[in-house]
Amino acid sequence: MHIRPLSTARLLTALLIASSFTVSKAIAGGLDPAVLTLLRFALAALLFLPLTIWRHGLYLPDKKQLFGYASISFVLTGFFWLMYLSLRTTTALNTGVIFTLVPSLSGFYSAVLLDERLGRNRLAAMLLAAVGAVWVLFHGSWERLTAFALLYPGDLIFFASCLLMALYTPLVKLFHRDEPMMVMTLWILITGCCWLLLFAGPRLLEVAWRDTALAVWTGTAYLAVFSTMITFFLSQFCTLKIGPTRVMAYSYLYPPFILLIEWLCGHPMPSPKILLGLVLIAAAMLIVQSGEQR
Repeated sequence: MHIRPLSTARLLTALLIASSFTVSKAIAGGLDPAVLTLLRFALAALLFLPLTIWRHGLYLPDKKQLFGYASISFVLTGFFWLMYLSLRTTTALNTGVIFTLVPSLSGFYSAVLLDERLGRNRLAAMLLAAVGAVWVLFHGSWERLTAFALLYPGDLIFFASCLLMALYTPLVKLFHRDEPMMVMTLWILITGCCWLLLFAGPRLLEVAWRDTALAVWTGTAYLAVFSTMITFFLSQFCTLKIGPTRVMAYSYLYPPFILLIEWLCGHPMPSPKILLGLVLIAAAMLIVQSGEQR
């Protein structure tokens, strides 16, 4: 009874996050990356606040809980800021492919912080996904790989952001007590706004708000509601049920979903040689699912 709702939640989360790469790419040049991230978190927090108070009352965390929420939001805000920065000089598909390395990093962090065993299936899936990611990033070229000739400078920036993002689900499981998931999500958003105000506060006065394109506002609203509020809640809920490594394994679906979304938006399909790398990444997802069922 519990497998179907969790699977649906994870698939929905994967689809929403995959769409965020395309939307973020479209608006990345519209505002300063730190300001964009602050708007995203602030709007999500403002929308989530009345809903959380209505369901659970005004919940004030103690010092230990606040430290935990701030730790989680620090890695998230760092990830999103670097993501917007990287998307100025790379593609949505490349970022989705690089993100498939996060489960491997998250598994390592979970083993250290939570003493979580990875198992042979997940280790095999991580290796297969890493090979697929490298294949796509270097266009299946051994010469490019040996010369480390990446086509886009933003790829390295996004990999740095993934080092932060991989800490997200292990930290959720580490710091969660018995508080409702909505409460945890709200305080992660609030503390995230505090981090971003420290970093981006002075830049807010420099922004030409009247000249900001409507697409930037609508894109930010979409990201705040669907790719922040909803995905944070679903990811944290699933993390507590099945563990951080299995949740992050659904990121193997991001590249195929991004490819589908980009195709629906009129972008051309990659060459068959590059698609082979995406097939390897999708196979990693099947390995994880097979091991989970057994």
